[in-house]
Amino acid sequence: MNRLTTETRNTQTMHLDEMTIQDALLTINREDQKVPKAIEQVIPQLSQVITSAIQRFNRGGRIIYIGAGTSGRLGVLDAAECVPTFNTRPEEVVGIIAGGQKAMTVAVEGAEDDSEQGAQDLKDIQLNDNDIVIGISASGRTPYVKGALTYANDIHADTVALSCNTNSEISACAEHILEVNVGPEVLTGSTRLKSGTAQKLILNMISTMTMIGVGKVYDNLMVDLRPTNKKLVNRSITIIQDICDLDEQDAQTLYEEAGNHIKTAVVMYLCNTTKEDAETRLYKSNGVIKQAINV
Repeated sequence: MNRLTTETRNTQTMHLDEMTIQDALLTINREDQKVPKAIEQVIPQLSQVITSAIQRFNRGGRIIYIGAGTSGRLGVLDAAECVPTFNTRPEEVVGIIAGGQKAMTVAVEGAEDDSEQGAQDLKDIQLNDNDIVIGISASGRTPYVKGALTYANDIHADTVALSCNTNSEISACAEHILEVNVGPEVLTGSTRLKSGTAQKLILNMISTMTMIGVGKVYDNLMVDLRPTNKKLVNRSITIIQDICDLDEQDAQTLYEEAGNHIKTAVVMYLCNTTKEDAETRLYKSNGVIKQAINV
């Protein structure tokens, strides 16, 4: 453990408890600024991960995040946010945390040390060779994650190891390696800080770029969001306004005529066609608007 960067004492914060609040905050902020630079170093590898995720998602495969503690919670969070943001089904982007849903709010004793349970949790969701499994562990040595990745390899799913230490143990268990060395934490060993921030940013990139790749974004607009509340209904109408250059009332009318479906409304307008034809075009184009309007 002492050799892990995530467990090393940070020389900039040796007297953290003696700093003024402002000085401590400035120090934390300076340390946090190192995170994006560390991520920049793994962009080439991250691009390969996302390419695989797009290919597998388009074939009906799933993106599966699995981890323990903070790492597991971040995976569950990213998976959950894909449902309203990109209108995915809950089974398409899956977050699994050691210890189950209880572990989202309460530490489950010993859950991260159970490598067999890591494999079993993937068996329980019928993991198959079309899926991509992203194991998340700040230390890079979590047995639960190692067990999950080893099982995923055995059935020929694609595998990714995301850690915050170099030459990590989980890296030896994965096809794709993402080692983001953010340096020692401000508070020694508290990987919910810089390590957690790095993991959150990378998961944001994976899910966002994958969903762009499968046609759930038009320019920089979320054209496949699920309008589950008034705010998202208003956002849907605004998106139609922006793309089609319509006033609010006309955009709302078009939205309703399209069955409250942004993509259908946009294709109806841009192609000057019916709802049925727009839906057919989208079906033939795998939901990609820019392809649908050229069918």
